[in-house]
Amino acid sequence: MNERHEEPEEPAGASRGSSQSRRSGDFGHLPVMADRMIELLMPALSGTRSDIDPVVVDATLGAGGHTELLVNAHPRVRVIGIDRDPSALAIAGDRLARQKDRVVLRQARFDEIADVVADLGIDRIDAALFDLGVSSMQLDQADRGFAYAVDAPLDMRMTSSETVTAADILNTYSHGDLARILSQYGEERFAGRIASAIVRERERQPFDTSARLVQLLYDTIPAATRRTGGHPAKRTFQALRIEVNHELDALERALPAALSLLRVGGRVAVMSYQSLEDKIVKREFVSRTTSTSPKGLPVELPGSAPDFRLVTRGAERADAAEQARNPRSAPVRVRVIERVEEKDRR
Repeated sequence: MNERHEEPEEPAGASRGSSQSRRSGDFGHLPVMADRMIELLMPALSGTRSDIDPVVVDATLGAGGHTELLVNAHPRVRVIGIDRDPSALAIAGDRLARQKDRVVLRQARFDEIADVVADLGIDRIDAALFDLGVSSMQLDQADRGFAYAVDAPLDMRMTSSETVTAADILNTYSHGDLARILSQYGEERFAGRIASAIVRERERQPFDTSARLVQLLYDTIPAATRRTGGHPAKRTFQALRIEVNHELDALERALPAALSLLRVGGRVAVMSYQSLEDKIVKREFVSRTTSTSPKGLPVELPGSAPDFRLVTRGAERADAAEQARNPRSAPVRVRVIERVEEKDRR
């Protein structure tokens, strides 16, 4: 997906200028770490046999920025673009109309990657890209409820197939469940205090729009923390969005599925924008690149060498110039893994 990020920190109610009425198709197209992502994926595409077109799955298509770069960078690459959001697919379809002979778009969750690829009759892929989190396109559509800087309905669903909205969570979850998701998914220090305030306030009137929730958070989180800890709504909105869309569960399923599809020499690249996502990616990649030989043996046992190697050492970041040019790139963490052997199809 392109232009992914966690929302910049802005005061509640602050104007974002004309961006509130713009869609990702017309506000500048700034795929995060564009050149570097192409550089990291290109070796997986150049190694394909000359009589076979390389296949990439853009598992989080968004407005299609990274896919557009991929088809422009490689003369034969075919891209399967997946997104659960129908409005994203419509925007990407318009953007990629000139490359439609090399791009196939499918509405699906990214953890359905194996089913999408199988339905197209493809057995192996050369690369997959995951650009996680909420996209600029979704933040700029105020009625979606993702942005805490704009008063909007508390929806936060990435697709209407999700049955529970952020308002449903605020108005129906128990105090314990609210505190749990705020602590676990938002890493919020004041989860219990916020949950108590939500339960108390919803008895007076159910939550329906974001401004009232933002005001509650301002009133609940201590002033000293507000001055040093970023926007007080950031962690709560992240937690609600993850709970509504089951994002972390989907990621834990999607990574093994994508890795199982890779041919030898193929790569999976993941762009994460918050620590919970990055921890899942790091754990999966480390497990896939670690020998199963018992520690302390002088030689590696046959069959115990890992099937994958790390392409990036640690997590790569956007450089200072890009962060200045595109502040939404600041949180990104990039990890890339490559299949080097194939002993099984985990």
